[in-house]
Amino acid sequence: MSIGNSDAASILPSKEHVDYEELGLDIEFGGPEARNKLERKLLWKLDLRMSSLVLINILNYIDRINVSMVRSRLTTDLHLEGQQYATLLSILLVGYIIMQIPSNMFLNYIGKPSLYLPACMVIWGVISALTGITTNFVGALLTRFFLSFVEAAFFPGAVFLISKWYKKDEIGVRLAILYCGNVISNAFGALIASGILANMNNDLGQAAWRWLFYIEGALTVSVAIIAVFILPDFPTNTRWLSDDERRLALKRMEEDAGVGDQSETEHGGRGHGFYLAVIDWKVVALSFTVYFPTLIATLGYNSTVTLLLVAPPFVFAAIVAFALTRHSDRTQERFYHMSASIIVAITGFIISMCTMNTAARYLSLFLMVQAYAGIILLLAWISTSFPRPPSKRAVCFSLIDSLQQLGSIAGSYVWPSNWGPTYRYSYAICLAASCTTIIMSWIFRQHLKTSNKKLEEEERERGVKEKGFRYLL
Repeated sequence: MSIGNSDAASILPSKEHVDYEELGLDIEFGGPEARNKLERKLLWKLDLRMSSLVLINILNYIDRINVSMVRSRLTTDLHLEGQQYATLLSILLVGYIIMQIPSNMFLNYIGKPSLYLPACMVIWGVISALTGITTNFVGALLTRFFLSFVEAAFFPGAVFLISKWYKKDEIGVRLAILYCGNVISNAFGALIASGILANMNNDLGQAAWRWLFYIEGALTVSVAIIAVFILPDFPTNTRWLSDDERRLALKRMEEDAGVGDQSETEHGGRGHGFYLAVIDWKVVALSFTVYFPTLIATLGYNSTVTLLLVAPPFVFAAIVAFALTRHSDRTQERFYHMSASIIVAITGFIISMCTMNTAARYLSLFLMVQAYAGIILLLAWISTSFPRPPSKRAVCFSLIDSLQQLGSIAGSYVWPSNWGPTYRYSYAICLAASCTTIIMSWIFRQHLKTSNKKLEEEERERGVKEKGFRYLL
């Protein structure tokens, strides 16, 4: 039940220290207690529906990394030579670079992620399944290329969707849960692959690696159809919201950024995208994840055990990412949390460079892969550094993610077989990229710190007493 402005004025306390504007906002929703109750209900509904993005992300990433799970069999059956396997990995990123920006712009324009994202998912599931019928390098290259065009819609679109609903102190852990789909997919993808490759070889005359693409492609299409009925749209056009919930959803974002979500007011300079894109070169440092089964294979186990050993490091990474981002949200600090994760990864790189001891190298993989937490915190940092307008924010997410794929393309070629089994040079490249990330992140932090001081000075000049929007550091 809402209370009108005239009624609100008659019940407001007369004490001088009362913030009438803030109290008025609460009264709009029935008072502070009623608003808190409504907000908890809204977040519960959102979290329940947004959780479907995690499953979609798992399937998205599994469809991407299937070729790494079957590298040896794929290379043999398709007669791949030289750098052809690395090209199959890198071609996927070309479509991402080309399509992410126009895709997010289109998503912001139509405002219907509940239809757009599942539609793209159906198409990439079909294309992924078609990988199973390829017989040569050219066929595999074409399916991977077109797969990337459609898959490019999902991740920046999902991040943009989350940013439309959650505040600064909520978004980090939500992005961690979403990104854990990437982490978990490495674990579950390896487990699924080990089962199919061990038990379905020559079923109906098809090689086991082909069945892997058929089954996971069909699963993707099935989940996409269900997702249409679960995913939310934007606060202004989501049908299952009540009027109070819709107003509260819009008000929350206005309070968080200091301006309504439909405003075209610029809160940051044009150079922000450049700064964030530069620090995103750490994806080169994370390029080892694409070759993770190959690195596990250097421990000396058979193919089935190797795939099973892939899972534990990624499960550990998911736990670390959730804990670190949750603490970062509570303290409202990004740089030091992100740097801590990267420093731990650097320790892992150094261990693998210095020894071939089985236990030590496997431990180092745990340390390396938890660096996913650093990427998640960067995404959370981005989401609060481009608060408004939505059209700009949509492009920023996709632009930054597109630019980071340049690093991933380079990363596809820094793990050649002739550098194994030590991969010392590969780890050295990752170490250098990680150190560069920390340096550039510090520069970006100082830039935001300067921007915050300017905002404070502007507020003092205008005589504004309340603290307005501030960038997180």
